Amino acid sequence: MTRTLRTPSASMSVDQLLENSLWYAQIDESAQRQVRSDIGERAIASGSSLGHYGETQHDWYAVLEGLLKWSINAPDGRTVTLGGQSVGSWFGEGTLLRGQPRQADLVALRHSRVAMIPFETFDWLRRTQPAFNEFLLQQINQRLHWFMGNFAAHRLLDTDRLVARAIVGLVHPLLNPLGERYLMISQEELANLAAVSRQRCNESLVAMKRNGLLQLDYGAVRVIDLNALQQLAE
Repeated sequence: MTRTLRTPSASMSVDQLLENSLWYAQIDESAQRQVRSDIGERAIASGSSLGHYGETQHDWYAVLEGLLKWSINAPDGRTVTLGGQSVGSWFGEGTLLRGQPRQADLVALRHSRVAMIPFETFDWLRRTQPAFNEFLLQQINQRLHWFMGNFAAHRLLDTDRLVARAIVGLVHPLLNPLGERYLMISQEELANLAAVSRQRCNESLVAMKRNGLLQLDYGAVRVIDLNALQQLAE
């Protein structure tokens, strides 16, 4: 019998998530109690969607476990990957603030768990907590900068640099606020984020390992030289 091997995953409880979220520490105690009262949790199977293009979003999200990707699928089957969300990251504020249907699919690359703060609570925090608004402003600015870089990268960079950029994205503070350098991600998942073939992704990873940028384990990548990796991704 063939045994299915699963990529290990970091995991957080809702309490741990809030304790590690800077915005939560900066809002007042009554707001903290409201958040704890209203926050929920949802499990998403590998390959399943948290939300589809064109749907209305009702919650603000954070990753408790697993890995999700933003992507847009064309009618002819082509896919553009916008980025990934790893454990501890908050996302979805742009769609809520616009008040318009979702403009991308959000898919779990492995079994994942997400925390959910209802729109009503999110909107109340935005209207009453200046520190929360400041967090949103900084996060949206960083996300815009990252997406603009991705737009240019997929037109100007070769495959090695696209794979490097996908790894750098996974250690970016916006997407990886815990600052983990040991990324529990398979080569297939990384190829998916970089929008390259698995074979080509493997070739790039082996070259980066040979140059001392990475250490490769089964189902994981350890970033050894982040500065050199960032230079490669530019």
